[in-house]
Amino acid sequence: MGIWGSTGPKWNTRSVKDPLPPSAILAGHDSDNDPIYVGRARHKGEMLTAKFIPNKKQAYVSWGGKEITKNKLEVLTGQGHSWVPTRGGKVPPGALRVGQTSDGEALYVGRAFFAGSLTPGKVHPSHGCLYIPYGGAEQRLVEYEVLVFA
Repeated sequence: MGIWGSTGPKWNTRSVKDPLPPSAILAGHDSDNDPIYVGRARHKGEMLTAKFIPNKKQAYVSWGGKEITKNKLEVLTGQGHSWVPTRGGKVPPGALRVGQTSDGEALYVGRAFFAGSLTPGKVHPSHGCLYIPYGGAEQRLVEYEVLVFA
C-alpha cells in the first residue's frame, strides 16, 4: 500500500483524449475557468509537472522558456493532500516529488496564480522558483504553493 495507503498519490498513464481518472487532483483553473489537473510528462530526458486541461484535451509542460504540448502524460490521483504556500525555491516537508532534471535535481509539484489562472508547474529549488506553462512560454514565479501529502 505504500506510505500513504490506498488513497495516497498515484500516477495514471493517459492520453489527453482519455477520460479523467477517478480522484484526479484538481490544481486550479485556466483563465477561462476550465479546470486544470495535476499531471506529469517526459521531455528531453526529464520528468516534469504538466498542466492537464481535459475540456480542451491538452497537456503542457514548461521547459527551456517555452510552453510545450504533450499528448501522453500521467495524471495524479489520490486524497489527503493540501497546498502549502512558500517561495524562493523552498519545498515544505511532505512535498510531492514529480520527477527530476536531466542532471538529477528533484522537481516538485507547485501552483500559482498568473494572468487570471491558477496553474500547476514545476518547483525548481536551485532556480529559486516555480515555472509554469502559460501563453506559449515558461513563466517564472517566486511565490507559489507546493502540493503536500500528509
